[in-house]
This record gives sequence, structure tokens and C-alpha cells, in this order.
Amino acid sequence: MTTFELFCLLFATFLGAGVVKGVTGMGLPTVATGVLGAVMSPLTAAAILVVPSFVTNVWQLLVGPDKLRLMRRLWVMMLCIVISTVLGTRLLVVVNPVWSARALGIALIAYAAYALLSPTLSISKRAEPWLSPIVGIASGVVTGATGVFVIPAVPYLQSLGLQKDELVQALGLSFTVSTIALAGGLLTHGAFRLDQVGLSLLAVVPSLAGMWLGSIVRQKISPTTFRRCFLLFLVVLGLELTLHPFS
Repeated sequence: MTTFELFCLLFATFLGAGVVKGVTGMGLPTVATGVLGAVMSPLTAAAILVVPSFVTNVWQLLVGPDKLRLMRRLWVMMLCIVISTVLGTRLLVVVNPVWSARALGIALIAYAAYALLSPTLSISKRAEPWLSPIVGIASGVVTGATGVFVIPAVPYLQSLGLQKDELVQALGLSFTVSTIALAGGLLTHGAFRLDQVGLSLLAVVPSLAGMWLGSIVRQKISPTTFRRCFLLFLVVLGLELTLHPFS
């Protein structure tokens, strides 16, 4: 792939991923890692994802008044995400890219299938103190191994009975912490190169442009219809990665 082709791919990928995030409030790392993982190793895709994911998720976290209360409530889960992600990133470094891509594909299918079925789950406050660290550890391992940080953190946060704005901020908190931990893990294992930092910085522009376009699209079409099409796209992408992974 030539440098020009790579730039075009990055621009189109992060523009599209930004649109998804602008419409649904999430999905930028999932889409970007999934698409890039079809043409490069998940390790490289995860490294390029770091800066645009961090910028968009910090913005999502800071919008609203509940961030400090959510941090106090979820700090144990966040700490477990950090520790297990940093350790789990070792898998991205040492595992054959073919198997990393297959793991990424399975993670995308699992998330899309869960979201399409939309089972109603509710976690009691009594279970939260012991369940949060378990979910944090599991989420960190999946993040470290695939570069995707939605399973099982997103379904768990959705089951806590948070108000809409609280949930958006809680997702922003989880994604921000996961992004920082992923970057730390990549640095710890010597897998974050200077050229990848440059590409990651460039990806911020189309990501933000996509989020702006997504906010416009959200006013024009049904979010439910868009969400269903997005999830079906993830299933197809996950199947492609699982059956015909990057090599």
C-alpha cells in the first residue's frame, strides 16, 4: 500500500467512524479498528487509534455535570481496566496477527449480536461492588488483546440504571481510561512507534469532522435504523476478519 493510499484509507475510515460516533455516541474505536484490521495487523490499527479515540472520548466525558460522581462510583472498575489492559496488550505484541485479527472479528460479532438482541439486564447495587472489578478485568483483557473496548464494559454500564446523560459520560470515562491504558500498554511493550503517532494525530481531523457530520445525520434519520445498519455492518466486518484475517 502506497503512502497516498494509506492516507486515503485513514481519512475515509476515521471520517466514517466519526459519523457513527456522532450519531450513536459510540463506535469510533470499534469501526476504525475493525476496518483497519482488515488491511493491517490489529496491533498497528490499535496504535493509530490512540489519539483520535482519546480526543473524542475526553470531549464526551467532559460534557455534563456528573463526571466526578461517576469517577467515585466506577474507580475500581477503571483501575482494573488499566491494569488488565496494560498486561493484556502483551497479547497484541506476541500473538500472530492472524489470530489477533480473528479475536478482533469475534469481539465485533459478539458486541453486535448483543446489541441487536438488546437483552434487558439490570445489575443491583448490592452486586456492583464485586462485579465491577470482574468486568473491569475482562474488559481490559479484551482491549489489550484486540484493541476494541466495548465488551463487556458497555453492556455492564448499560445495566446499571444510569440516566441517559450519565450513561454517555460513563461510556466516555470507560473509553478514555481504556484508550490511555492501551497507549500505556503499547509503550510498555515497545509497540508504539513515532510514525504511528503522526498517523494517529492526522486521524483526529477526519474523526472530528465525522462527529460533526454525524450530529447532522442524527437529525435527519431514525437513530434506531442507523444503529441497526451499523450493527449489521459490524457483523459482516467481524465475519470477514474471522474467516479472512489480515496476514
